[in-house]
Amino acid sequence: MPGPDATDEQLLVARDAASFELFYVRHVDAMLGFFARRTFDAEMAADLCAETFAAALSSRHRFRPGGPPATAWLFGIGSKKLADAQRRGYADMRARKRLGMERIELSDQDIARIERLGEADETRALMERLPPEQRAAIAAHVVHERPYGEIANDLHTSEAVVRKRVSRGLATMRRRMGAGR
Repeated sequence: MPGPDATDEQLLVARDAASFELFYVRHVDAMLGFFARRTFDAEMAADLCAETFAAALSSRHRFRPGGPPATAWLFGIGSKKLADAQRRGYADMRARKRLGMERIELSDQDIARIERLGEADETRALMERLPPEQRAAIAAHVVHERPYGEIANDLHTSEAVVRKRVSRGLATMRRRMGAGR
């Protein structure tokens, strides 16, 4: 049985429950965020995530090491589950039924967490599209809560320049978020 430092490929090839559980723990938040951003429905996102991992568990013997990465394989399964759900208007229940899994009842706290995961992924994607100087300034000031003067000193520039980078970057992100909704 591979340990916590094992690669995703090693975890899938091991075929034991503990290895798959570790694979699940590594990727469940990313899958929930993936579905939350696409469905705008936390309960459906949770259902699709459960179905994706159930399908991955039952078909992991098809995973081929050395081919596409394990995450690509997993997101491929997720994309098919999403397409099925969209085509039929509801999540495919076959994988859950086959494994004897019941529908997960989500609390308000669970729904809020899933929605935050979708928003966090969206924010990261917006940040990645910013120019590097703006992205670095926002990360330093907003994410790491460093003062403008300290950031300016590290970057060998003025505090006004750092403030402008943060301001412009956040304005761009706000515009893009507004345009996407």
